[in-house]
Amino acid sequence: MAPASLRALLSGLIDYAGLFPPAGLPLDVVVRNYGTYRRSADSWALGRLVVPAARLGELPALISNSADAWPVTALIGEDVPGDAARIAAVSDAGFVVRSAEVRAATVAQVRAAVGALWSVPEVYVELPLDDRLPALVQAVSDAGARAKIRTGGVVADAIPSAAACARFIEACVARDVAFKATAGLHHPMCGRYPLTYAPDAPRGEMFGYLNVFLAAAFARAGTREVNLEHVLAETNAREFHFAGTDVTWRGYSLSLADIESTRKTTALSFGSCSFREPIDDLTQLGLLNS
Repeated sequence: MAPASLRALLSGLIDYAGLFPPAGLPLDVVVRNYGTYRRSADSWALGRLVVPAARLGELPALISNSADAWPVTALIGEDVPGDAARIAAVSDAGFVVRSAEVRAATVAQVRAAVGALWSVPEVYVELPLDDRLPALVQAVSDAGARAKIRTGGVVADAIPSAAACARFIEACVARDVAFKATAGLHHPMCGRYPLTYAPDAPRGEMFGYLNVFLAAAFARAGTREVNLEHVLAETNAREFHFAGTDVTWRGYSLSLADIESTRKTTALSFGSCSFREPIDDLTQLGLLNS
């Protein structure tokens, strides 16, 4: 049984994106896996199923024996209006598109994308982590949308710096913009890991999802003494101590209320091509009982 603080941090945290690298599984396998995860003892940590909007039409034939509609997030491609139309056309299909994820690099693109996706309850806009970030986060806020950060990839150059990630979190917290993360968060702790599942895969310094979401919690709690870059770069799992309703890191504490409010209003989820790997790693670290 997980401590209340860890359970609050992980509840519904992992959006399953098995179609995407490095897993790259066929859609029928992804659907079968997601159904299995929904019935597992760890289902409390499972979020939404991530599927390209262009492939939503394939889901009804693959989803069966579900007592309730599956929550889906639709990944938007280059044809934003076309994908918006595909989402609007889906009905009574065994799933519900609860969110959409789209890229934008200018304020105008943010406005256009969010406007085109008006029928989707939640829109996440993936933003570049450069000097445009403050204006783009403000545009996301003005549009009533949410932000998205890409925290890794299958090549080392796709992994942003801790400083860039910290700036993103700070920008979102300052403007009350909720966000999700994607890519490179297979493991709980920051460390040097293989970038793909290939036997000879190169390794890179990847963020841990505990690092990212606890950094967001410290930022939202207004703990000014905490350097977010240091939280993001922490590699020692023993420094994240979950005890009952509190979590501490190097003498700084977060309450259960801090964690719950962060997960509800600020740092919402992360996409991963594996659901089991993030959970199994926690067990191996002794943070989660098997």
